[in-house]
Amino acid sequence: MDSTEQSLFPLYEFAVNHAGVGIHAVNRSGRTVIYNEKMKLIEGLELDEVGDRTILELFNFEQEESTLLKVLQSGKEQLNVKQTYWNRKGYEITTVNDTYPVFLHGELIGAVEIARDVTALEKFVLHPLRKDSVPVTFNQIVAVSDEMKTVISTAKKAIHAKLPLLLIGETGTGKDLIAESVHNELSPARPYYSFDCHRSDPAMFDRLSEDLNTLEAFTLFCERIDLLSLPLQQKLYRVLKDMEQDGRLFIASIGDDPVELIAEGSLMKELYYFFASFTIRIPPLRKRKEDIMPFINSYLTRRKKRFGTTLEGVSKEVEHLFLSYDWPGNIRELEFLLDEISSMATIQNSITYEMLPLHFRLKVDEMTNTRIQAGDFIVQPQKDLLPLDQYLREAEEYYLQKAMKMHNDNITKTAQALGMSRQNLQYRLRKMKGEK
Repeated sequence: MDSTEQSLFPLYEFAVNHAGVGIHAVNRSGRTVIYNEKMKLIEGLELDEVGDRTILELFNFEQEESTLLKVLQSGKEQLNVKQTYWNRKGYEITTVNDTYPVFLHGELIGAVEIARDVTALEKFVLHPLRKDSVPVTFNQIVAVSDEMKTVISTAKKAIHAKLPLLLIGETGTGKDLIAESVHNELSPARPYYSFDCHRSDPAMFDRLSEDLNTLEAFTLFCERIDLLSLPLQQKLYRVLKDMEQDGRLFIASIGDDPVELIAEGSLMKELYYFFASFTIRIPPLRKRKEDIMPFINSYLTRRKKRFGTTLEGVSKEVEHLFLSYDWPGNIRELEFLLDEISSMATIQNSITYEMLPLHFRLKVDEMTNTRIQAGDFIVQPQKDLLPLDQYLREAEEYYLQKAMKMHNDNITKTAQALGMSRQNLQYRLRKMKGEK
């Protein structure tokens, strides 16, 4: 490469990082090589969070397939595809993607995705996305612990007062469920709008004002107002003040203590006071573990009724593991885990340790300081250490080969035993063959 070509790199880098669309490029192994500033805003992640992980480790696609992974597998472009998924922090994301394969000398070397963020538009125009089609009410929220009973009791008092309500809690604690339950308890017939502040842009505030000012009564839930920049918080505050009148209920959520957020300049004091007539703190799951097993039982009952699945409970080993785990993603992490397990289950009546996804077992291993057996891949003191990438590749190859042999090379049974999708397993097996 000559000096002229090298001198163009800063221009390429500037153009990519200042583009108005998200750009995510991965190599043949599915690892990130380009992740621009717009993509960071869309997906709520930083480059150091995505660099050492594959697409399937970074995001939860539920029943959909990753467009990037589709292109890596097929070598064919995917254009104008709408995709809803969740990042590792539990944020819901909706994008419209154009995804292209990249070839060098006729060989596929990776894929590039150009994404347009429609998360705020989807959440504002539509009712908040729910896995269940029935409206959320307080009766559906598991509240065995004293902490959650207090949350619901306070929320019902706020309904009678008909004053703005502020919900405080970590990501995944169920703030959106409390907001929707308040709305349905007060007046389910009137419109309910959820305004996602995670990636909102100034134009959305104008639309918010135009659309809602034509309505006499509605409920507006502003999700995570502390994630807005201060100028956008000021704009939201002005819009809300203009819309104040009887029959309109305003609810907001934040992710941390408001005093600390105000002190560090992440939350506008006037906006906090607007919502702070009633303040409810929703405790993290690690501080109300009495709710874990009732939530699981409720989840499995609903899923059995809806899909006719056979799962009815968990083994004692899994129950002990769930109760000892800290659930950093809170109730949302538990629900996503149950989704993943249930989608792979066939005739099992109980969730056993072997049905837990490998990524969750490794996370529990790290958090509880227990050790998972890894066959021959235990570091020996007398041997030189391998580069980490090489070690992980060899360990993964050993583990997958052993799992396939145990299940007579049956892809479906092996994927189920490993707690992963057929698509994920097939992709990893093909990648292994390609590296040899």
